[in-house]
Amino acid sequence: MRKILFPTDFSETSNNAFVYALKLAENIGAEVITLHVYELPIIDMSYTDVPVYQAEVYESLELNNFENFKDQIPMLRKIAEQHKLDHIKMSNMMLQGDLVTNIIQTVKDEFIDYVVMGTGGATGLKEFFIGSTTASVMTGTNALVLGVPANSQYEPIKKIGFTTQFTIEELDALRKLLPLAKGFKADIECLFVKNGDNEVNEVIIADWKVIFKEEKVTFHIIESKDVEDTIIDFVNLYRINILAMLNQKRSFWEGLFHTSLTKKMAFHTKIPLLALHND
Repeated sequence: MRKILFPTDFSETSNNAFVYALKLAENIGAEVITLHVYELPIIDMSYTDVPVYQAEVYESLELNNFENFKDQIPMLRKIAEQHKLDHIKMSNMMLQGDLVTNIIQTVKDEFIDYVVMGTGGATGLKEFFIGSTTASVMTGTNALVLGVPANSQYEPIKKIGFTTQFTIEELDALRKLLPLAKGFKADIECLFVKNGDNEVNEVIIADWKVIFKEEKVTFHIIESKDVEDTIIDFVNLYRINILAMLNQKRSFWEGLFHTSLTKKMAFHTKIPLLALHND
């Protein structure tokens, strides 16, 4: 059975993303593993000569985290029940330490196929639409990572957008997107924004169309100098429910999350971003 890892801090943003995790599990036949990570604060013990005191403080903090974890799990089950998804197999984990490190290690240890996580929160969408945490997970693991904006409300996945420049790497990524699309019985709308600096041989485009002729895949080639606005317009015009991109090197994602495209998407769209990868 496929596995979906759902990191959560039990915030409203995380709970919102939980619905996506459950729906994904239902449509691809997967189980959900929730993961709560907490960090113990650094305590200044310079005013005491009793080492035991420090151990007691940490033990108390760990107990408080565990009690909070125990109290929140029923809330997740309630969300599942409200959406008639309580039949989805679900297990729960709580780990101490760095969030990103624990997510990446859990993906390896549990053979995770997808990571679904909410983005946004206390720092606000303007500064953290996808953000450094999700970006680090996207670039640090081979799992497919779905980042769900805080203002995104789940809608049936009927259209999946895929941005491409018709590279070999993107060809493989598109193939990996097919099972997800088939699980949701969704169409894949591929977008190539032609701006003069990224010419693609027409033969290559024709080859792609032949390769995917039996699939529910459509190719759109739009000439525009404004790539960002073209993507936004495309997402809105075709009512895209998930936008997928190839997971490239770290600098690509970290750059993307600080560009005007990200900010525009944060304010003009409410769709999740799916990071695909190549092995």
